[in-house]
Amino acid sequence: MSEEDEEEVEEEESQAEEKELLLPQDDLLSAGIHIGTKIKTKDMEQFIYRVRPDGLFVLDLNKTDERIRVAAKFLARFDPSRIAVVAARLYAREPVNKFCELVGCIPITGRFVPGTLSNPSYPNRIEPDVIVVSDPRADSQAVKEASRMGIPVVALCSTDNNFSYIDLVIPTNNKGRKALAMIYWLLARQVLRERGDIPPDGDIPLSVEDFEVKILEKTQ
Repeated sequence: MSEEDEEEVEEEESQAEEKELLLPQDDLLSAGIHIGTKIKTKDMEQFIYRVRPDGLFVLDLNKTDERIRVAAKFLARFDPSRIAVVAARLYAREPVNKFCELVGCIPITGRFVPGTLSNPSYPNRIEPDVIVVSDPRADSQAVKEASRMGIPVVALCSTDNNFSYIDLVIPTNNKGRKALAMIYWLLARQVLRERGDIPPDGDIPLSVEDFEVKILEKTQ
């Protein structure tokens, strides 16, 4: 590792030293939950720690940790069967399924059928009290319908997202396979802690790796 790379790692790690995080900072950094995109929206400025030499914006781990706690406390107030969790992106689907399995929520993965929240005539319509979306852009149909129906929206947002129709933001890398597994694992554990289903320092029966989408090797 070059001297410049070492300085960059030290700087990124220093942001997490202010308080104890839900997981060791090395685990969070290795999952890349702090890595944003090369686009920064005005809405996301408050969550950005710095910009790297390669142009990628870096999210503040302390603020991500803080928002996971806030979101967990908020979600713990709802009947889990009245929480819907949405994931159109491939890498978010398995994390969402595992989160819903542990927490007891409704997973909506893959294509979001228009009218799922807003059309009374749609046979598979659901009426959740709150929804969680994995990316406000990829899950825009769900966000719009929730807003129209007065349903609060919790969203995983990267540096390129806007906050239109979003009620509670969790700043994170919302595109990476490992990052999405990590963020949903942390959120599941914290929701169960807030509900009292596990002790305040308790763990869940699945590992972060269990939340990851499995990448199949191509065969000849």
